[in-house]
Amino acid sequence: MELVWITNAKYLGEYRLELTFSNGKIKVFDAKDYIASHPLFASLKDKQLFSQFQLDGWTVSWLDGKLDISPEYLLEA
Repeated sequence: MELVWITNAKYLGEYRLELTFSNGKIKVFDAKDYIASHPLFASLKDKQLFSQFQLDGWTVSWLDGKLDISPEYLLEA
């Protein structure tokens, strides 16, 4: 698997993010099922909180970097 990171992210609503990767690929990631199946991410069921993600130089993160999803996973999902 190639080393990738996220260079841009845009909130599309309803738990969806448009992600641009360092390899030029653009993908829409729908996080609804991911959040529902990973208890650690339960706080992100709050759409307002979900929409307040940050780019940390590698991937998207929430809660000041306390939660993130690897860019490799986001690219393959």
